[in-house]
Amino acid sequence: MSLQEIYQQFIANVQQTKWPEWISTIAQVASVWYAKKNNVLVYPTGIIGVLLASYVYFFMIDPPLYGEASLNIYYFAMSVYGWYNWVQKKDDAHYTYPISWCSRKELRTGIGLFIFFWIVIYIVLSKFTDSNTPFLDSLVSSSAITSMWWMAKRKIENWLAWIFSNIIAIPLNFYKGLMLFTLMYVLFLALAWAGYKEWKKKMAAG
Repeated sequence: MSLQEIYQQFIANVQQTKWPEWISTIAQVASVWYAKKNNVLVYPTGIIGVLLASYVYFFMIDPPLYGEASLNIYYFAMSVYGWYNWVQKKDDAHYTYPISWCSRKELRTGIGLFIFFWIVIYIVLSKFTDSNTPFLDSLVSSSAITSMWWMAKRKIENWLAWIFSNIIAIPLNFYKGLMLFTLMYVLFLALAWAGYKEWKKKMAAG
C-alpha cells in the first residue's frame, strides 16, 4: 500500500468514525494529560474513555479486538483502585503513594504480570475466539495491565510500560481501521515519553 493509499484510507475512516470513538478519544487524551501532570483527574476522565473504548472494541468492529475490549474493563477497575490510592495521604503534606521508582519486588511483579497475562490472553484469543490479531492484541493488553498497576501506585516505570504498549497499539488499531484510536495512540506515545521525563524531574526535586 502506497503512502497516498494509506492517506486516503485514513481520511475515509475518520469520516466514518462514530461518536463513541470520538468521545472515548477525547476523554482518554485528557486522562493521559492529567496523568502526565500527576493530577487525580486522570481517573474520572479515564473511566469515561475506557468504558466507551470497550464498547467500540466489542461491538463496532468485526471481528472484535477481544483483548483490547476486555483490557478496557480492567482499566475501569484499576482506575477506581488508582483513584482511591492517589487521594490517600499520610498527613496534610504527604501522599501515601508519592511518585517513586519501583522496588525490585515491584519490578519483578510487574514483569511477571506482563509475561503471565501475555501467555494467557494469547492462548484464550487463539483457541476460543475468532480474533485475527491474537499476538499483537495480547501483547498490548498484557503490557497495559502492568502499566495500570504501576500507575495506580505512582511508579515512574509505568510510563516505560505505556511507551512499549503504545508502540504495539498504533499499527494494531490502524489495521483494524480505527483511525482516531490510531492517532490517539500516537499522541499517547508522545505523552508517555513526556510523562516519563516529567515524573523523573518531580522525583529528583523531591
